[in-house]
Amino acid sequence: MGNARGRQPAGWIERLRGLASSEPRQAGGAETADRVAVVTDSAAALPEDWLEPFGAGVRVVPMPVMIDGQIYTEGHDDVETALATGLATGARISTSRPAPGVFARTYGDLAETGYTAVVSVHLSSGLSGTVDAARLAARDAAIDVRVVDSETVGMAQGYAVLAALEAARGGGSADDVAAAAAADGPGSINFVVPTLDQLRRGGRITLAASVLGTLLSVKPLLTVRDGQIQVRDKVRTQSRALDRLVEISRDAATARAEKSGRPARIAVHCYGNTDQAQEIVHELAAYADGEVRVVGLPAVLGAHTGAGVVAVVVA
Repeated sequence: MGNARGRQPAGWIERLRGLASSEPRQAGGAETADRVAVVTDSAAALPEDWLEPFGAGVRVVPMPVMIDGQIYTEGHDDVETALATGLATGARISTSRPAPGVFARTYGDLAETGYTAVVSVHLSSGLSGTVDAARLAARDAAIDVRVVDSETVGMAQGYAVLAALEAARGGGSADDVAAAAAADGPGSINFVVPTLDQLRRGGRITLAASVLGTLLSVKPLLTVRDGQIQVRDKVRTQSRALDRLVEISRDAATARAEKSGRPARIAVHCYGNTDQAQEIVHELAAYADGEVRVVGLPAVLGAHTGAGVVAVVVA
């Protein structure tokens, strides 16, 4: 690994919290023209304690999950229990984008709070219509809104949001904040699911790929590329798929560290299999900038992957 593996830097999240708790920077000795807020959606999977230091400057729009025709909203309903039950019983499960009106109210509230601009960072338009809903709301907003398609999902999207927050708290303009969200591209997210059934039912992966995995007992290693879920690799067993996931994630972390001159940010997602995720954390800890944290998959993503998914994000 070289220098990136040998360093023991202060964790990036500690640096971010320090920035969030400080006063906004002044541009050229004068107050910056923009007071920029950041909006995202619950597919970003950002832990609440990472967002708390930014207060009203960040908003997370919840994404609806429908279970046997009943709509649940993350943060308002006990969607986790309903989803777990629904997956176990074979219920009809789907998700939808937030309504444009939800974004309109969010943007309007931020304008009333005193913000002059919003950067709205959302999951891939290839996976959801959320970006379109945000753009519809932005057209008539009483505030300057820049909508960013992260071209990814989960903490790969979440890290783009955090980059935007860093730029906003550092005194950046709306252009600066939007550029920060898009600067490093969609990052790397690779994952393994025990079965492809939920992804196929939700239309997130092709029927051909699902049939291949089922009939040949292949465990595809999946990735998000060009905004879509694609098969990255095929192996025969679940244990080998997890080993390969670690190998790919190490390679991605090494490449990003060499490019940027600092260790990568790494997060591990799981749904109902924390012990398995912790094993992967142990394997990747030496490659990360600070703590590798296990982040539970939000319901809107768990609805498509099902239980037992393990994903690694490198940014």
